[in-house]
Amino acid sequence: MSSSLHEFGLNSLDGKPVSLADYAGKAVLVVNVASKCGLTPQYAELQELYDRLKPKGLEILGFPANDFGAQEPGSPEEIQEFCQRNYGVSFPMFEKISVKGEAAHPLYQFLKDATKSGEVQWNFQKYLVNKQGKPVAWFKPQQSVLDEEVQDRIAREL
Repeated sequence: MSSSLHEFGLNSLDGKPVSLADYAGKAVLVVNVASKCGLTPQYAELQELYDRLKPKGLEILGFPANDFGAQEPGSPEEIQEFCQRNYGVSFPMFEKISVKGEAAHPLYQFLKDATKSGEVQWNFQKYLVNKQGKPVAWFKPQQSVLDEEVQDRIAREL
């Protein structure tokens, strides 16, 4: 079983291999995202948070997933274009993965096990990982990253 986010490697949305060890020493917010969800406007909040806290050491990693109501049907190119055109997303985005059930990517199995969050509830569930790569908190899909509780928890990891 994995003990750190930094042990994983995945492909970026444009197909390039990325080692999550590249994020060692930074607080990381991992979010499963979707383009056709009622919560999709959270992309704007995520980008606002990223713009504000990246200089202080926060990274946001977006993982498109089509697990809930087929709300992320797009190709990598379509997802990238949608995110940039509608929300100006500049935080790292990764290839589409599964985040729930038997098909869940090992990264998500690790996040769920480490936080005891249970199954991912919906798109835009958030996992906060500390600078050492250990998951330390999770937030429900509906909870905004601009919420005071989320902001306070992130600030403790920066």
